[in-house]
Amino acid sequence: MIGCGYWGPNHLRVFSQLKGSTITAFSDLDPKRLAAIGAQYPDAKGYADFRDLVASADVDAVVVCVPTKKHFEVAHAALMGGKHVMCEKPLTVDPGESATLSALAAERKLILMTGHVFLFNPGILKLRELITAGTPGRLFYLRALRTNLGPVRHDVNAVYDLASHDISIFNFLMDAEPITASAVGAAFLQPDIEDLAFISLKYPNNVMANIQVSWLDPKKLREIVVVGDKQMVVWDELAPAGPISIYDKGIVKEQYYESFGQFQLLAREGDITIPRVKPSEPLKVQNQAFLDCIAAGSISFSDGPFSVGVVKALDAIARSLKAGGAPMAVA
Repeated sequence: MIGCGYWGPNHLRVFSQLKGSTITAFSDLDPKRLAAIGAQYPDAKGYADFRDLVASADVDAVVVCVPTKKHFEVAHAALMGGKHVMCEKPLTVDPGESATLSALAAERKLILMTGHVFLFNPGILKLRELITAGTPGRLFYLRALRTNLGPVRHDVNAVYDLASHDISIFNFLMDAEPITASAVGAAFLQPDIEDLAFISLKYPNNVMANIQVSWLDPKKLREIVVVGDKQMVVWDELAPAGPISIYDKGIVKEQYYESFGQFQLLAREGDITIPRVKPSEPLKVQNQAFLDCIAAGSISFSDGPFSVGVVKALDAIARSLKAGGAPMAVA
């Protein structure tokens, strides 16, 4: 475990519970954290310098939970040290660095997985199942809301912190990467670190997507809306009745009988269905998948190429923010 701050202890808890994994080492820059983790996992060795950890023969795989701008340095060192790597999202800030890590892992036949944890969320998996089955029909657009009052990051903005989740979900749902991106945002709390952003993405087949992210909102919202020509589906992680709701709603064409060839567009109202979704802890499912990939010697889910696609979109959004919202190619 490299980085034992906010999220790292959750990984330690999960991997300590999973069969086939043993926590042998951990690293953090804070001596107090090292002492606290060492007291909790006395059989594991603590390192102040992650370089010593990745050089250890007692380590087969590492989890990278350091600030985003340090992801490349740490993950690169781990891969060069022959370790399998799970890196928290996004893989890196720069698309070129992500591509380098992806190529290095493939060259050395090592597993590189990014912690896009919502890809292992049972509600998101159900949403993909419905889209694949054609429940919404032809997709028109997707909308995501991801807001809360904090926690505020100091190393990256709300786009890299929050929108990386929704971009990975959209890419996963549609098996595609966006073509163009545009975004506007504002930095109220810290210079040049946007607290909120409004993002527009265009996917193949003219599917539009919109993402709103914010650290400055009175309500915690985790919602995705999928609109198709047949039905509409909503994923709401916080909904008490269940995370998925299917709305039998849409717009239908009805011909004006007074004037042949003309149509009126009318709203069609139908029932709301809430399918049963079996709950599970996404982090535990994700980390078990990482162990399974190591055992199998191959990975095809949340892997290097997929992670590069997410970072490419984030980079296009960042360029659009600097350009005042001008559309940017995702390339």
